[in-house]
Amino acid sequence: MKNIFLTGLSLTVAGVGATQAQSPAKRPNILYIMSDDHAYQAVSAYGYGLNQTPNIDRIGREGMRFNNCFVTNSLSGPSRAVMLTGKFSHKNGFYDNAAETVFDGSQQTLPKLLQAAGYHTGIVGKWHLKSTPTGFDHYSVHYGQGQYYNPDFMENGEKRVYYEGYATDLTADNAIKFLKESEGEKPFFLMMQFKAPHRNWMPAPDKLSMYEDVTFPMPATFYDTYEGRIAAQQQKMSVEKDMTAGVDLKTYGVWDTVPPHEFRRMTPAQRAAWDKVYNPVIEDFARKLPEGKELAEWKFQRYMRDYLKCVSSVDDNIGRVLDYLQKTGELDNTIIIYTSDQGFYLGEHGWFDKRFMYEESLKTPFVIRYPQAISPNGVTDAMIQNVDFAPTLLDLAGLPVPQDMQGESFKAVLTGKKQTAKEAVYYHYYEYPMPHAVKKHYGVRTDRYKLIHFYDDIDEWELYDLENDPNEMHNLINDPAQAENIRALKKKLSELQVKYEDTDPTGGV
Repeated sequence: MKNIFLTGLSLTVAGVGATQAQSPAKRPNILYIMSDDHAYQAVSAYGYGLNQTPNIDRIGREGMRFNNCFVTNSLSGPSRAVMLTGKFSHKNGFYDNAAETVFDGSQQTLPKLLQAAGYHTGIVGKWHLKSTPTGFDHYSVHYGQGQYYNPDFMENGEKRVYYEGYATDLTADNAIKFLKESEGEKPFFLMMQFKAPHRNWMPAPDKLSMYEDVTFPMPATFYDTYEGRIAAQQQKMSVEKDMTAGVDLKTYGVWDTVPPHEFRRMTPAQRAAWDKVYNPVIEDFARKLPEGKELAEWKFQRYMRDYLKCVSSVDDNIGRVLDYLQKTGELDNTIIIYTSDQGFYLGEHGWFDKRFMYEESLKTPFVIRYPQAISPNGVTDAMIQNVDFAPTLLDLAGLPVPQDMQGESFKAVLTGKKQTAKEAVYYHYYEYPMPHAVKKHYGVRTDRYKLIHFYDDIDEWELYDLENDPNEMHNLINDPAQAENIRALKKKLSELQVKYEDTDPTGGV
């Protein structure tokens, strides 16, 4: 789809007039589904062919798929804070996942606004903001990163509630429980947020054998040498060098003598099922002890198999919740979103994890279904960001968008009134040096170009032509032919920093 970009979209109150008189019961339900670290490459609707995600695909097929949904800060906690507040990290105060960074739950958030408008609000699954959830009538959330097997949850003020089972299944169980308890006059707002497929990629008992006979294609950039990209040379998120054989790849006893800590949480039956599949893998690895390129590619295959097994459980459980909504007659009266807290590297540039402003981590999957406003089979290249989610949901619900939210509603794109939302997006990443040594940086992305500035203990600029270099392998910052383009992009970058009040981005953080 060819986009004609429009500028100057306002941050005014949206959708008030005709819907103010609407009673809360007639407003749409909202189901916001988010996973952790789910790469768009691992959603089959995006066409990469790695796996199948029929239930996520269904949401997009019966609604709209966005090809250009971006985050403002590619990191789990900050991304969640951005979505909740409709504000960039420097405004909501949650910059990184450092131990001392705690979300300020007293500030204005989407669930509080919906709660005040008569919604029954809940969150189940991963919270990862360290504070106690606020604005929710019900919460059942992991402590920190949570555990894949038999996790403890923080639940409505209780200190710890133990559940036996697999985290992804339990999150869907708790979602359905919330939906049952929500049946009544109030519309519901539910955030169903899966831990999976976060590192260390522990598959469910019924998925352990999945993909064990599959060999995945190596990404074209797996052996990237990072020529002309100093920050990329200094990262510590390499599949080959930084992925641990024991905890990440489950070959404890060969190199790493300590098995993943989650094994202590497993029941005997769970551990027996696990060992049946993974002990032969360990034994084969111990016999062969691959080295060099062979070891790097062995790591990649183990990583992909476990990662995609976790994704499969996410998709299955989304299907369970969609089926429940269909059974209760609420499916078509519910705005349903599926997304991830950011993108993820599946071996591109030789990496796992996220953080960089390169496409694989900047871009996140986003599909949305709401037949009362969105026609089926919609696909758009319009650029949106996670800072826009809260304003858009308020707009779709017929509620005013607070003036201090920095995001912009893209309802007009959803309803077909506009084909574009933004002409450029702004990004700022802060977490350095731990844990992956990715330099602090900020930048701007347009429909064709990306300009990045790495700062702090470095002062390096990078420029990419996404049309001719979609893999971002060639830094054009020193190309004389790009001089005018660089000036224009720096001007756009400065304009966005003024717009979002991030005019001293290198100071004090």
